[in-house]
Amino acid sequence: MPADADSRDTLADRLGHRFNRPELLDTALTHASMGMARRRDTYQRLEFLGDRVLGLAMADLLMRRFPDESEGDLARRYARLVDGRSLAEVAESVDLGIWLRMSDGEAATGSRDNPAILADAMEAVIGAIYRDAGLDIAAQVIARLWEGMLDRQDEPPTDPKTALQEWAQAQGRALPDYRTLGRTGPDHAPRFTVEVEVSGLRPVRAEGGSRRAAERAAAAAALAAIASGDGGDGG
Repeated sequence: MPADADSRDTLADRLGHRFNRPELLDTALTHASMGMARRRDTYQRLEFLGDRVLGLAMADLLMRRFPDESEGDLARRYARLVDGRSLAEVAESVDLGIWLRMSDGEAATGSRDNPAILADAMEAVIGAIYRDAGLDIAAQVIARLWEGMLDRQDEPPTDPKTALQEWAQAQGRALPDYRTLGRTGPDHAPRFTVEVEVSGLRPVRAEGGSRRAAERAAAAAALAAIASGDGGDGG
């Protein structure tokens, strides 16, 4: 569906933001399959920006909403809330797919309902809102669109290894690779050092009283690095 004025207004109402520069929304809704579009006129660049805006806004939102939680708990919440599944869920909540501009061939393959495409487009829309109105407005939109998901997340995800794996899968990356680097201490009180690596991120090390505990600690540290933007490419 082309993003004409009427359809833009309907989508803007669902997003909770009216664009001062509607051409930004047009770009955020344009899939790369539109042959006449140059790369800068598709949603890919805005997707790159929106990923970073979402990360900062979500990290700040979680710190304010859960002031007594540890960094590890916040990181586990963060990883779940910004992964591809959550983005696709938010996109579906505003019926984003019906507004995407794509070739007939792409649409015929079901791409309007493809979770990965919906997630990418949702990030692009967030990037467009940021470019249009700044970080405060973008953060307000994110808080509103993610409110239901936040309300359902009574407790942070319990297993950092699972959370890190789910984050990696949602980002289209290889599964986390854990390596035991060393063991110290006596048999009754050993200390294991484990390193975890996820494609595109810096390796993270942690210690624990067992390999399993060290792996969980390393996964939690990796999630914390992702949440803070210190994990490498952060994307």
